[in-house]
Amino acid sequence: QVELVESGGGLVQAGGSLRLSCAASGRTFSQNTMGWFRQAPGKDRKFVGYISWSGLTVYEDSIEDRFTISRDNAKNTMYLQMDSLRPEDTGTYYCAVPRYQGTSRPQDYVYWGQGTQVTVSA
Repeated sequence: QVELVESGGGLVQAGGSLRLSCAASGRTFSQNTMGWFRQAPGKDRKFVGYISWSGLTVYEDSIEDRFTISRDNAKNTMYLQMDSLRPEDTGTYYCAVPRYQGTSRPQDYVYWGQGTQVTVSA
């Protein structure tokens, strides 16, 4: 049974940093793209970024180099380092794995974690 578990969320002041982790179990994803999404209250789930099996990273435009995605295939874990956080970054953050390589479309993602809450105060 495949499971993705996010951790590392919390409450932080604007300008602060958080590091999220996504630990996968049940199968190895070293040859898969892995992605991050976020969902603000009352809004649709939106793409944050992904990392390919080769380490290529792609981010949503509004991230503006504030976030960094990395992965440790030996640990079957992906990370999201978030710096210079803003109140608009508040939301539930999800990690996910798609059926296709290198996609930002939520509908292409087949495995999802339960999410971790990030709250950025002004």
